[in-house]
Amino acid sequence: MQSTLLIFLDGVGIGENDSTINPFIQKRFKFLEELFGGTPNLKNQVFSNGGKYLFPVDANMGVDGLPQSGTGQTSIFCGVNAPEIIGKHFGPFPYSTLKPIIEKENIFNSFLDKGMKVSFANAFPKIFFVYINSGRKRLNVTTLMALNSKVKMFDVDDMLAGRGVSSDLTNRRWNTKLNYNIPTITPEVAANRLLNITVNNNITLFEYFFTDHLGHGRNKDEFDILLDDLDRFLFKVISEIHDDTTLVICSDHGNLENIGVKGHTNNPTIAITAGYRALELRNKIKDLSDIKSAIMDL
Repeated sequence: MQSTLLIFLDGVGIGENDSTINPFIQKRFKFLEELFGGTPNLKNQVFSNGGKYLFPVDANMGVDGLPQSGTGQTSIFCGVNAPEIIGKHFGPFPYSTLKPIIEKENIFNSFLDKGMKVSFANAFPKIFFVYINSGRKRLNVTTLMALNSKVKMFDVDDMLAGRGVSSDLTNRRWNTKLNYNIPTITPEVAANRLLNITVNNNITLFEYFFTDHLGHGRNKDEFDILLDDLDRFLFKVISEIHDDTTLVICSDHGNLENIGVKGHTNNPTIAITAGYRALELRNKIKDLSDIKSAIMDL
């Protein structure tokens, strides 16, 4: 079965070649240095190595202002220029007039309409389900997608059974922040679990939002831990993507690449494609609204 793994990293752009403000330049991540031969910056944004491609994606899409999560994620997952539709960038949650588009045009629905298998691989703690069952409306794009498309949202039991992956990859924060007492795993084990989920579905989505939190100055005490875990996780996933799987890594706006400011940036977002027909996707994706259609063309 041909599969697509879509890893969404919140708030990751390509920034200046300045180690004082850009963690990617400062840390020289293994997944960048060893798999692509270098770390991207605004003067050197394109890398390729052995069928793996790293390139910039336009998050501004012709609209003034700083790109935001609500419009950026709607553009990615629904294949529309969301900021152009509403006349501005908007977030962190989707603008009200974008919700009908998310309900109908989201990538989960597009796969399900073709009779294909879909997985939202993130596992969520009990407090999350209490929140969404309370009827509250402040939900991000991926959550709205899953609820509208009736895609199963995994809980702690699913995670412990290997059917889902924690948003922090290792389960560590479930114990330290949410009062669980569950086994922790390595980022490499998390990567293997995600790859195993992927081969059983036509499309699998995994969302990692701590990159945006770190860019906004949150979780300062865990900055090095979270980025090291992410580096190890991405190295494993990119290194071991299956021949019949297409890997797409993307983001909605710049942020983490400039920790000198706590807001978003106008920088291009980072994108990576690897595996089946990776070059085709690399050539088709120019801005955020191209990502869904490029995947559907497969």
